[in-house]
This record gives sequence, C-alpha cells and structure tokens, in this order.
Amino acid sequence: MTSSSDRIFSASSSQISTSFNKGNVNTHLEDKMSASVAVYRNIYTEDRFRQSYGTEDKPRGGGQRFREKIAERCRCSRAACLHLLRERVPIFNWLPKYRLKKWMLGDTIAGLTVGILHIPQGMAFALLTSVAPIYGLYTSFFPVVLYMLFGTGRHVSTGTFAVVSLMTGSVVEQLVPTPLQLNSSSPEAADFEAQRIGVASAVALLSGIMMLCMFGLQLGFLSTYLSEPIVKAFTSAAAFHVTISQLQSMLGLRLPRHTGPFSLFKTLASVIENLPQTNMAELLTSLVCLAILVPVKEVNMRFRQYLRTPIPVEILTVIIATGVAYASSLDSNYDVQIVGHIPAGFPSPRMPALHKLPEVAGDTVAITFVGYAVSVSLAMIYADKHGYSIQPNQELLAHGISNTVSSLFTCFPSSATLATTNILESSGGFTQLSGLFTSLVVLIVLLLIGPLFYFLPKAVLACINVTSLRQMFLQFQDLPDLWRVSKIDFVVWLVTWLSVVVLNVDMGLAIGVVFSMMTVICRTQRAGCSVLGRASNTEIYRPLENHNKCYEVPGVKILTYNGPIYYGNRSFFREDMSRLLGLTPERIRSREKARKALEKREREAVSTVERGVANTSFSSENEFFKSETAESEVQAVLIDCSSVIFVDVAGARLFIQMCIDCQKVGVCIYLANCNESVLRILTSSGLMNYMNPQHIFVTVHDAVMYIQQQKEQTPENTTTVWV
Repeated sequence: MTSSSDRIFSASSSQISTSFNKGNVNTHLEDKMSASVAVYRNIYTEDRFRQSYGTEDKPRGGGQRFREKIAERCRCSRAACLHLLRERVPIFNWLPKYRLKKWMLGDTIAGLTVGILHIPQGMAFALLTSVAPIYGLYTSFFPVVLYMLFGTGRHVSTGTFAVVSLMTGSVVEQLVPTPLQLNSSSPEAADFEAQRIGVASAVALLSGIMMLCMFGLQLGFLSTYLSEPIVKAFTSAAAFHVTISQLQSMLGLRLPRHTGPFSLFKTLASVIENLPQTNMAELLTSLVCLAILVPVKEVNMRFRQYLRTPIPVEILTVIIATGVAYASSLDSNYDVQIVGHIPAGFPSPRMPALHKLPEVAGDTVAITFVGYAVSVSLAMIYADKHGYSIQPNQELLAHGISNTVSSLFTCFPSSATLATTNILESSGGFTQLSGLFTSLVVLIVLLLIGPLFYFLPKAVLACINVTSLRQMFLQFQDLPDLWRVSKIDFVVWLVTWLSVVVLNVDMGLAIGVVFSMMTVICRTQRAGCSVLGRASNTEIYRPLENHNKCYEVPGVKILTYNGPIYYGNRSFFREDMSRLLGLTPERIRSREKARKALEKREREAVSTVERGVANTSFSSENEFFKSETAESEVQAVLIDCSSVIFVDVAGARLFIQMCIDCQKVGVCIYLANCNESVLRILTSSGLMNYMNPQHIFVTVHDAVMYIQQQKEQTPENTTTVWV
C-alpha cells in the first residue's frame, strides 16, 4: 500500500509563465522540454518497498506444481492434438487461411522462377560436393517439399547452398579421394560415385539427427552465437574457397582436390603450376559463359524493381551450352569434360554409409551450425521485412526432417540459400506454397529432361558457381560502416575472414566463434568502474568523467560498475574499487592496528570500571572512526548496481570482502538499484552478516538522502525524498 506521505506534484513552466502559440511548433517543443516535476515521497529501502508494493510470497509447493505440469502435458484431447498438429506441421495452420486470388499468382511465378534456377545451381553445387550432378537435382527437390510442410519462413528457399556444399565436399574428398586415373564409364567409376554419395548422405543424415536432437532440447537459441559479422565474414571468405576450387574446372585441368589447413593456397599453387596444361576449349567456354552471366546478373540486380521475374540466364546458358557441345562434339574432339549420364526417374531409397558416421561426426557439427544459422538468419530477415514471425526451434525441426529424410534418397546436406531466397522474395512470393511449384519444375527435369543434359560442359557449371557468389563478394562494402559503428565487430569480421581464408572453412569458423566470444568476455572483464556525481537540484546521477558539471555528494563516494561481477572479472572489479576508494593494504593494516589498540583500551577501561575507578580518557570506537573518516572525507560508499546484471558466488564473496575492508577503515557500504537475482545471491551468500539490511535502497537518490539525513541526525521514521 502507498504511504499517505508519498505525493507527486507536476507543473509545466509553459503553462504558468508563457502563452502557447499553436502555429509555432519549435516553441511547443521547447515548452514541453522545460516542463518540471517535483516529487515528495518516503525514502525506500528494498525491504520497505517490498512491503509496500511487492507481491505476497506464495507457498512454493514445487513438487505438486511439477506433477500438475506433467499431468497437464500428458492429457490428450482433440483440441490439444489439433493444436500440436498445427504447431509442428505449420502447413495445416496457414493453408486453410490461404488467400487464393491474392497470393496464388505471386507464389506460382516465384516458385517457377526459383525452380528454373535450382536446375543449374543444383548440378553446379553437386560439383562442389564432389558428387555427380544428378544428386544436386535430388537435393533441390526433397528438401523443398519437406520445408514447405514443416517450415515457418514464408520466403525461404531451401536446397543446395554453396558454402554447405563446399564443406561437405571437403569431407567427401578426405574419406574418398579422387584417383588421378579413372575411366568415367568403368564399373570402378560407378562404385567410386556410390562411395562418395554414401559419405555425403551420411553427413546429411547425421546433420538432420543433430538438428532433431537440438529441437528436442529446444536449442534454437544456439544460432545466436553466430553473430552477423561472423556469418558475413564466413560466407565471404568461403566464396574465395569456392572460386579457387572451380578454377581447375574452368581451365580444364585434372588436379586432385586439396583439403585441410592452407587448402586455398595449395589449390591456387597447383593451378598456377599446371597452367601450361590448360584446355583452351574449356577456357574459351568459361570466358564466354562469364561474359554472358555477369552482365545479365548485373541487369537483374540493378533493375529488379522493374522486372516481374529476373532473366533466367543460368538455365538459358545451360541449354545453349549443351546444344553447342552436342553439335560440336566438344567432349571427343577437344577433350572437354561433360556432365555425362543423368538417369531419368525418381531415386530409389538407399541407406547412407552408416559405417562412416563416426568419421564425419566432427565436420558435421560445423556443417549443421552453418546450415542452420544461415537458414534462420535469412528467415528472420524476410520475416521482419514482411511483418511476421518465425519459430527458431520449429526451423530446427523443419531442417532436421529435411536432411534426415533426404539422406535416404541419396541427397547431400541442404539449407536455405541466399540467391534463390532473394529471387523468391523479389519475384512476388507470399507463402511456402511457392515451394510446390519449385519442386514441380525440378521433378519434371528429373523424370523427363535430365538425360538431355548429358553433353553439358562442367566448365559451365563452374562458371555458374562462381557468378552465384556475387552477393558474398559484395559484403566487403559493409566494412566501412562496420568500422564506424563498432571497431570490435570489425575486428571479429576480419579475424573470421582471415581464419577461413588462410586455414579452412571448418577451423576458420570455429576460430571466429571463439574469438567473438572472447571479445564478449573481455568486454565484461574490463567493464570499468565509475564515480557518479549528482546533477544540481535533481535526483539524476551520472559519471563524473563525462559530466563535469555534476558534483560529488560530500562524504559519499558513489560508484557504479558497468557489467556483471563473476569469477572472470572479480580481480578487475576489486582493483577498480580499491583504487577509487583508496583501500590500499597499508591503510587497511594501519586501521586494523588502530582498531586492535582501541579494543585493548576498551578492555582496560572495563577492568578499571570493575575495580571502581573511572577512565576518563576512553573514547568509543565510533568516535575514533568518525574522526578518521572526517579527515579522509569519505564516510560512506554507495554502490549503484543498476548495471550489474548478475553476480556469481565468487562475485558475492568479493562483495563480502569489500564490506569487511571498508569496515576496517571505518566506511559504511550501501547498495542501490539491485535486481532481484543479484540481491538474492548476495543475501544467500551471507552478505547481511556484514552489512545492515536497511542499507540496501531502491534508488541511488534514496540512499543519498538517507546518508545525509543520518549525518544530520534526522530520525529514520520521518525521512523523505524531496527533489
């Protein structure tokens, strides 16, 4: 309940001393800024405020509440089943609300456009994965259908993604390296391809199982550890790996693929060393393709607001290149590498290489995090743009099911893709139904058109890979703004980029995440302690180093710490506090000696009184310390805990030690603005054994008023705040 002495008086100076001119907006704003507020109320400690305004403690009954929650979750009803079905299979939630006339045209056009783009990109990214192009088409079909059923992102296009394909390809090359001499039509070649797709499918299966386990544990928040600078630097650096890895296909070189640390430089050195062996026909094919793809993609980007659908330059290039290669017999006459046989029909289920799961587990963790982080980031970007929300944990379920089920149909890991998602949204897609039309396009190619791409040169797919990374290369344009906004984020970007480029994709990502977390730890360790001063005639307290017109309250040192107090920064916190308060070991020892001397005098005085002789030279301990603190001018230390978000056991013990040290030099400690968790941990750690519970206040100003009134010997029951 509110005390009758709590009163608030508010008055606007513009209403009293000036007349308001309705036509002058600037005068209106100035008048509003000059309004003043006067507050007259009681001084509140935490205990007193809790008694007046806090919630009454309720009996815990934790065991009973836990049993009730379990029983409630175990109840089965028709409504609960329907709710669970709509929540876990979102298509049953949004499909009944589908606006046929408003959304169907946009979803159809966007889905068909993305489906056409999936065909060349799927085959191209299969080369990055070191598997046959047909498996890229499979990976462009199954995940699209499954995400449409289980995903919550309306504008997300799933399928093959360059970075995930590159990481998977590194695993495939490590476990099933490419032999230098291999006849593509021999039985050994078929067995070799089966081994490779078995490993890639095993990675997809394990990645899906990991995502499903993360969904069961509700670990969708883990994607937040991949911050925006990390994701952008990682994808930008991975684009260099993709480009360098495609040089040998663009030049017609038959070289082994390098993996592990410094693989980019090893590949580049190998390409330069073998430049004299370049196949001029494949080089010419690559140059012509780049001359077509790059300008048309630039037109699509610059004039996308005027184009209903972007020009499908990739599929047109594939069709034309296939026709030219067939008519000119480039494979036999000029030794140009072609895609070869693409089987028509639906893939039959096949188990991945389960015996390889232990060997791919470490790399799959990185692939899982990258795929999920990119997918969720894209979903959130377009969800914010179009005013709806996604569920990160449901996204784990959607991508987990997509990868798990797809792996049984010889697919490699999939995720949301940057290029196709951007095209899906810019082409006018509204809902996940666009995925239906995307999958239909891919299905038609699988059943009917696939074998016609037999003569497609691999150099064309390599050019499509390189030109699809345009957005990733353009992320360098964000660096000046990142430097201006946050130097630390800029350094995180730079360290991640260099680590991925110099080492490899997996190790570079791990270094980027660890370095980013280290910057957070360093910032909490070096949070810094400031001395607060009061603005005249207000209850506002600000750091003196930034507000030189504020003044220190006489006899009171007000300190604030701008971060948590835990085992990692307790030494820094103690160092800052000791420096600002002058709690040197020498001073503490000298005061300790004085206290012991005083206790000895007190014992002697007691024994003298017991013998009936009064000792007139005795002075109390309080009087002694008052004289000392008057000399130092600091009689009380007030710690503003408003920025202390948490305290651990080590931090609480440090608080206790600080109280003991301050008591040794005759200084009282007060606390203000403690949140509930901090106050609970401090209390549970025994702080109240060394500190008066009535010295913990709701605000800094309450504590200052209390300290000043105590100095003036004002009774506590009449203390008030007047600002």
